[in-house]
Amino acid sequence: MKQLQTIADKTAISLSFICTLHCLAVPFAVALLPTFAAINLEDEAFHLWMIAAVIPTSLLALSMGCKKHRDYRVLLLGIAGLSLLIFAAFFGHDLLGERGETAFTVFGAIIIATGHLLNHRLCQHSHCECHAER
Repeated sequence: MKQLQTIADKTAISLSFICTLHCLAVPFAVALLPTFAAINLEDEAFHLWMIAAVIPTSLLALSMGCKKHRDYRVLLLGIAGLSLLIFAAFFGHDLLGERGETAFTVFGAIIIATGHLLNHRLCQHSHCECHAER
């Protein structure tokens, strides 16, 4: 149980990175390699699946960390990033266009990853049990 928060932080950081990589790389891959177009990575279902994975992972990791180090700004940072991701996924394309949606998604993913990195560091420096080295 001690390692659950650490694993959740690292998973959330990885998911944020994958999301950012997807948003930046897919347009180039589709333009340069037509075979990737058949995979349909630009489909909105990908964004919804990523959000379904990111939300619970991020909320779990950040809330467990905040419980240990009591710096709730980290949780607020994560919620702000999640809010941007949700907005981009559901309203971004219609209100902001493709570039705006991508920008909001990337910015939200960066904010979430920053929150998880800060959460991880605070736990390490606060000597909480969630990041105790064995």
